[in-house]
Amino acid sequence: MKLMARSSALTLLGLLFVVTFFAQSASAASAPADPCSLLPAATVSGMLGDTYGAPQKSVAPRPFPNTVEGTDCHYATSSGRHELLFRVYFDHSVAEATQLHAKLKMWFGAHSTPATVGDEAYIDANHALHVRKGNVRFFLDGADQNRLTAVGNAIASQL
Repeated sequence: MKLMARSSALTLLGLLFVVTFFAQSASAASAPADPCSLLPAATVSGMLGDTYGAPQKSVAPRPFPNTVEGTDCHYATSSGRHELLFRVYFDHSVAEATQLHAKLKMWFGAHSTPATVGDEAYIDANHALHVRKGNVRFFLDGADQNRLTAVGNAIASQL
């Protein structure tokens, strides 16, 4: 009888672990093969009102030691007059992304303006948009606040 109770308790504990693991995994977005695909050049062109070429992709630096590297997507018009930077990070968990977003906001968010994008966002003093949606953090720079907010919402809707 004791063996059956112990076996049932272990089975229940194992089931709880599996459910918890998959629930956390399901809420964390994983990086697509090409993170720049979240913001096609045609979308940038349509939303910013100029013709932008395909993004130039590079590695974005880690904001702090032992954090993930990100991806920089640089968009430019053929004339070079306008540029947009889309920087994106896929953190391991929502908690990690939330903590990093808050930590970075202490540096870049002083005197910031709240923005209505994703789970939390702000426009920094240099007019760049910083967004967190789930475990994804991204940054947009190179347009006015209204257009950055519209582009940010287009990206966030895919996450």
